[in-house]
Amino acid sequence: MARYATVLAGDPAQTYRQIDLAARTGGADAHGLVALLYEEAVRALRSAAWATLHQRYAMKSERVTRALAILFALEAGLDFDKGGELSHTLSRLYTGLRQQVGDASIGHDPQPFRDAAASLADIAEAWEMVRPR
Repeated sequence: MARYATVLAGDPAQTYRQIDLAARTGGADAHGLVALLYEEAVRALRSAAWATLHQRYAMKSERVTRALAILFALEAGLDFDKGGELSHTLSRLYTGLRQQVGDASIGHDPQPFRDAAASLADIAEAWEMVRPR
């Protein structure tokens, strides 16, 4: 029981995000899970930009790590047999974004994070347009 109290006492906002994420992934279909990954990556990149701007380097590092992990997960989930050229295009995009985010992580300019977030937000919007209803 003390374990839960310790977890909840750490960062209430982070605890809320974890509970919210668990609730949203519980009944999501594959398309919904990809949409959620996009949403979380965009949020992480925007947070990294904010942290860079405000010199919150521990937060920046954590958000960059999260964004990179999500980009790897998105690429790992591509089906090159069924997705054809689109899968290859997305793979190149994710690779390029990982490079951009990695390079930005050692700098002090928040703009590359914003640019990467904008690119993923555009892809997320297109993904939502093709979502089966």
